[in-house]
Amino acid sequence: MTELHELSALEQAAAVRAGEVAPVELVRHYLARIERLDERYGAFVTVTAEQAVAQAETMTGRSEHPAPLSGVPTAIKDLTPTADVPTGYGSRAFADHVPGRDAHVVSLLRRGGMISLGKTNTPEFGLCCYTDNDLAGPARNPWDRARTSGGSSGGAATAVALGLAPVAHGSDGGGSVRIPASCCGLFGLKTSRGRISAGPDAAEVNGLAVQGPLARTVRDAAAMLDLMAVPMPGDPHWAPPLPAGETFLGHAGREPGRLRIGRYAKPAAPGIDVDPACVEAWEHASRLLEDLGHEVEDIPTPFGPEVSDFFITVWGVQSLGHTVDADDEEKLRPVTRAWREYGRRIDGAAHAAAIAGMQRAARAAVEATARYDAVLTPTLAALPQPVEFFDEKDTDPLDNLRRQSAFSAFTSVYNMTGQPAANLPLHRTGDGLPVGVSLVGRPAGEANLLALCAQVEAAAPWHHHRPPEW
Repeated sequence: MTELHELSALEQAAAVRAGEVAPVELVRHYLARIERLDERYGAFVTVTAEQAVAQAETMTGRSEHPAPLSGVPTAIKDLTPTADVPTGYGSRAFADHVPGRDAHVVSLLRRGGMISLGKTNTPEFGLCCYTDNDLAGPARNPWDRARTSGGSSGGAATAVALGLAPVAHGSDGGGSVRIPASCCGLFGLKTSRGRISAGPDAAEVNGLAVQGPLARTVRDAAAMLDLMAVPMPGDPHWAPPLPAGETFLGHAGREPGRLRIGRYAKPAAPGIDVDPACVEAWEHASRLLEDLGHEVEDIPTPFGPEVSDFFITVWGVQSLGHTVDADDEEKLRPVTRAWREYGRRIDGAAHAAAIAGMQRAARAAVEATARYDAVLTPTLAALPQPVEFFDEKDTDPLDNLRRQSAFSAFTSVYNMTGQPAANLPLHRTGDGLPVGVSLVGRPAGEANLLALCAQVEAAAPWHHHRPPEW
């Protein structure tokens, strides 16, 4: 007999619409799994069991659930404000912080009938490419508990991969959806700049961070994107909307046609060796795309080594985005303090020059790849690392940062360009660890990117791969 968490999110919604299962039954099923498994894996910082059951009960008995994911559970990353629910940003300094209002995207998901089970684990202020903090500890990889789930949406990825939620909300400022999706064997979509509103709070002036879904299937991610991709008045960035009557879910069911795809596997930053397993995954994806009839061409890495310095400068200033009382600074983790100390040394002129440099590099890269419908790269330069690999207590913060840079060498450049980028979980090592590849779409091109990703998924399905405690 198929268990509820084995169904895709869209299948669960269809069962709700058909009266075969009630939303409250879905919620209780996932809450039971969270209670049984989460203590060992660290997916959640806060579980909102009572609120989730209460919301689900108000939906029970409805004769119609028109939204594609209505009645389906989800979870919200703990960097995103939720009214009357703690939002700690992964930090002891904000352990008691309870926002007075929801982020716009949280309201949109609720309006679409989705039910939040709680807040997922994230590194402090989302600054790291692994997930560990002093509130909930590390998010552990469902395929191997000794390894990281990646970050900064590591809790979200752990939850979906382990069957604690069918789909989850994530955010991505330098790879934070794609990195954990690769580590945990999921489809993860970094959306275009301006596709999902950061309102009502202020958006980051650098334009790096966006939000996006983590899911087991492309269609589930597309359906969730349809709910989230509604702008808010005053948004500083706008991605062109789809034509009237079209949906991202609809595009995930269309044939993409014969496409021209560029590929490279050399990071922009110098001196980084890419793990052979990551290269093997990239080669495997290239052959699959060719078998599907696409033209795949080798291209030079479209970014120069200078982009690393631009990103580090901007990220250092961004680390100061959370105001911390002087008495609470000591509560911050060593890498967070290192970032903030570095950020305070950057003056306005240097910050402005770094943003301008990023924009020039992004423009040049988009222009260099404009003749391609998509670009294929490894998602990561290394396999999921042991949790201790990123330990902050006994490690020089600078060494930690170097390890992070080498691990996530391919991702941050596409936060600079603002293009949509997806992780596809197409490959596994001999001992079962997921190894993802990344497809990058044209600017604001989620629709065509989702069509391509869905075609690849149909040719080489991955949702039947499940971790040991599934």
